[in-house]
Amino acid sequence: MTLDPVTSAKISNYRPHKPPPEWEHVADLVRTLVAASAQMAGYSVERLLHATARLAIWAERHGLPRDPDFWLRHETIDTFVLTGCPDLAPRSAQTYRAWLRRMRAVLVWAERGEQTPPPMKSPSGVTAPYTRSELAALRAWAEHLPGRARSDGLALMALASGCGLAPGELAPVRGSDVRITPCGAVVIASAHLGRLIVARACWEEQLAGAASTAGERYLFRPSRTTAYAKNLIGSWCTAHRPSGGLPALSVRRLRSSWIVELLTARIDTAVVAAASGLASPAALARYQHFVPALDQDTATTLLRGRR
Repeated sequence: MTLDPVTSAKISNYRPHKPPPEWEHVADLVRTLVAASAQMAGYSVERLLHATARLAIWAERHGLPRDPDFWLRHETIDTFVLTGCPDLAPRSAQTYRAWLRRMRAVLVWAERGEQTPPPMKSPSGVTAPYTRSELAALRAWAEHLPGRARSDGLALMALASGCGLAPGELAPVRGSDVRITPCGAVVIASAHLGRLIVARACWEEQLAGAASTAGERYLFRPSRTTAYAKNLIGSWCTAHRPSGGLPALSVRRLRSSWIVELLTARIDTAVVAAASGLASPAALARYQHFVPALDQDTATTLLRGRR
């Protein structure tokens, strides 16, 4: 299976944070597993690497066979989730299980034609995007918040609605991670993201100004000392509820709005998937029903092309 250079580099260079001694024994097998399933799994390669590495290290630590086929057995995955993830909340553990079972489903489908096992629960749907008027109203609301709340609200929207970052991705971004390219584009160059993040034009000025003010501090809630905490974003959104009948501020909805905006602009799906941190364009299919159909004149122009 041929991977694009960026994905291939992520897999080749991956190492867990503070890797234990067991990592060196399973590293090559982990990378091979992820490389074989990344294009069809529908999840970001970073998530697959993290979950697979954790499973492999757990298996190695418990003396289980050093065999990817054994690791990805249903009973091994379930035992790992139930006993090897005591630090995870139940919902997070189920997410790990879903990632690993999806990897297995991809590999056995390709190799042996086995059926995908039934999920523990119905798959979650995509969070519906905001409408354009809702986004405009939420931005106006954030701009009228007092003091620090105004800066935090606009930073949150700039990172999620302007750059498409997920909650865990936007929290560690610092002002020093933001760059302005020679062509004037505002990008986020942070090692923890590992992909090209370009701000939408309507958020460039806001993001660049916030970065200049923040410096080495975090863009969102800069006074904190930890990169991420479970209720970091949720607690802020709970304390700052929009008035006037506006919907609550949600990073997931802001990210969905960003993805749908790019798809509506008919930007190449491979570019959108890469910018979103998704493994392949196939993962964008769940957003397509939010994308308005082209009118006949626009469709004709696109199909006709240029002379």
